[in-house]
Amino acid sequence: MATYLEFIQQNEERDGVRFSWNVWPSSRLEATRMVVPLACLLTPLKERLDLPPVQYEPVLCSRPTCKAILNPLCQVDYRAKLWACNFCFQRNQFPPAYTGISETNQPAELMPQFSTIEYVIQRGPQTPLIFLYVVDTCLEEDDLQALKESLQMSLSLLPPDALVGLITFGRMVQVHELSCEGISKSYVFRGTKDLTAKQTQDMLGLTKSALPTQQARPAQPQEHPSVSSRFLQPVHKIDMTLTDLLGELQRDPWPVTQGKRPLRSTGVALSIAVGLLEGTFPNTGARIMLFTGGPPTQGPGMVVGDELKVPIRSWHDIEKDNARFMKKATKHYEMLANRTAANGHCIDIYACALDQTGLLEMKCCANLTGGHMVMGDSFNTSLFKQTFQRIFSKDFNGHFRMAFGATLDVKTSRELKVAGAIGPCVSLNAKGPCVSENELGIGGTSQWKICGLDPTTTLGIYFEVVNQHNAPVPQGGRGAVQFVTQYQHSSTQRRIRVTTIARNWADAQSQLRHIEAAFDQEASAVLMARLGVFRAESEEGPDVLRWLDRQLIRLCQKFGQYNKEDPTSFRLSDSFSLYPQFMFHLRRSPFLQVFNNSPDESSYYRHHFARQDLTQSLIMIQPILYSYSFHGPPEPVLLDSSSILADRILLMDTFFQIVIYLGETIAQWRKAGYQDMPEYENFKHLLQAPLDDAQEILQARFPMPRYINTEHGGSQARFLLSKVNPSQTHNNLYAWGQETGAPILTDDVSLQVFMDHLKKLAVSSAS
Repeated sequence: MATYLEFIQQNEERDGVRFSWNVWPSSRLEATRMVVPLACLLTPLKERLDLPPVQYEPVLCSRPTCKAILNPLCQVDYRAKLWACNFCFQRNQFPPAYTGISETNQPAELMPQFSTIEYVIQRGPQTPLIFLYVVDTCLEEDDLQALKESLQMSLSLLPPDALVGLITFGRMVQVHELSCEGISKSYVFRGTKDLTAKQTQDMLGLTKSALPTQQARPAQPQEHPSVSSRFLQPVHKIDMTLTDLLGELQRDPWPVTQGKRPLRSTGVALSIAVGLLEGTFPNTGARIMLFTGGPPTQGPGMVVGDELKVPIRSWHDIEKDNARFMKKATKHYEMLANRTAANGHCIDIYACALDQTGLLEMKCCANLTGGHMVMGDSFNTSLFKQTFQRIFSKDFNGHFRMAFGATLDVKTSRELKVAGAIGPCVSLNAKGPCVSENELGIGGTSQWKICGLDPTTTLGIYFEVVNQHNAPVPQGGRGAVQFVTQYQHSSTQRRIRVTTIARNWADAQSQLRHIEAAFDQEASAVLMARLGVFRAESEEGPDVLRWLDRQLIRLCQKFGQYNKEDPTSFRLSDSFSLYPQFMFHLRRSPFLQVFNNSPDESSYYRHHFARQDLTQSLIMIQPILYSYSFHGPPEPVLLDSSSILADRILLMDTFFQIVIYLGETIAQWRKAGYQDMPEYENFKHLLQAPLDDAQEILQARFPMPRYINTEHGGSQARFLLSKVNPSQTHNNLYAWGQETGAPILTDDVSLQVFMDHLKKLAVSSAS
């Protein structure tokens, strides 16, 4: 029998699913007492080398309200050629193609190892991928030059039949025609006037009436694309033209007087991009890629005025309700995001500037459509250039690692209902028998739309057990969930990926130990963190922290072993032992603490936290720390100030930053140049080892992390000192003078103090 840990890992590798509980409490009452909700992290397109898609369509349950897909959990009568749906128990006839099936000749979807299977849909037209570049021209000369080179490079990475369009904006917005040879022609729009979708389409001549059709015969379907082809052309046709056009792009010609910001019409440019795609290619895989180098300063969606003496809003302004453009701008971008999501398109935001660019207001464009969000200091940094290049990375079959226009449908057995989802998705408002009244995240539906997703995109799906306490589940009964993801593959095929899983029910009163042993503390920490971050978007920070603390205390009271009023007797079993420290680091993380981060940075961190898979999310909550020394190979050490020693080099990975930190002695040796002397060859190797390891992480991660190389006493050492558990501070002076690591000057509580308080509250009868 495999251990639960192996079971959890096998399931994750095969199905891309991690549940908070792997044995489920069998009644509603008991499930609420578990504190951590029954939920899972789902990576719908988890990359698997051993999962070739099958070239036929799935078999559906014939009951109109169910439509679950045939899977290994269904009961099959091979003689009568019938199968019983394991969700609604409807008996269904197999289609004619299945006449030859028997116990020994099973189709793939009935084999237990294919709990996840992918189907290719043959019918329906195949449409090319579309990339619409929306480019800010109010940039510094070298920034604009670097951006133009990156865009020209990206053209060579696109498949030859992909369609490309270009919109540039500054004070005015220009939609470039790409079909005319020899001359560059563009439609110019004022940056202060918001246009409806219809107005945009009329002005660009995209409406059907603009087609030269003869009265006698109706328009042929293939004539429609010819309209859009003025603005969206296949790469192989216009590669040279577009490369030249990008090369000739100039800075916005409108003069900017001293003390003013350039006028930047980001809101209108995005609005026109959305309208252009709405009118030409609805429900087709398309990316609107916005490149911006500063905040929108005029027209709808403006975030700050053009007076430089008025700074862009800070957290302080927002708390004091002093951010005068924020609500209106957010509303404008939310409206655009919802229109884009309805069309199955996604919006990427690449914001590179030293000040804020309005990501707080624009975040919904990427969050609701599954687009990327990349934040950097300049388009001329390797951080932007390499991150942008990674978007076009290909899988082992030579296809892009991106999918479009996906819908996720979750089906559950009768004892369960779906409470909601948290991730880069929007609700499809599909009401049905398996939708819960209690909403967690984006709820009230069992279907969501995810317009852009890749192999690591991960959603948190939350469930509610609805089985009543007095109606026990039969012995050996199992609850089942089916995830059906329909999407457009980057090869333009429509595909359906189906994952069906089941877990055992257990009576929480007599079998609590079983439920406890099957607790997945890593998945639970991430799922609870997602709930916390979701709440933080609309609630006050301290309230969210109090809520997380209450949940943690309740969990310790339920599953800890202790004597009343005796904190020293408190023990947690192995399956819960790491959970409190995840919560300790989560409370200090940039997802819940906005101190020292701008509103844009907080939006950026939260955006990535809501879509990354379990491993990356855990690194974000509790960074990994490696220590390099002369005493042996590099080893992982505690994220604690006691790990900061004078003769060590530390490498910290926080997901967003990679920090290399040289201890005091090492830094002095390096200053003295020992690494250049032949007799200190091993010191040279020691200095090189963390650099090589950091390079490996930098090569693989998306978006590329910020790389920080610092030493004891260096100004950037703050990146490390702010993350480690401050177990030595100026408050516990008795530890000074001993070789126990570096004291950190902070009034934050340490993990030890946090745990002492937690034990005290968990064992007290008052709480």
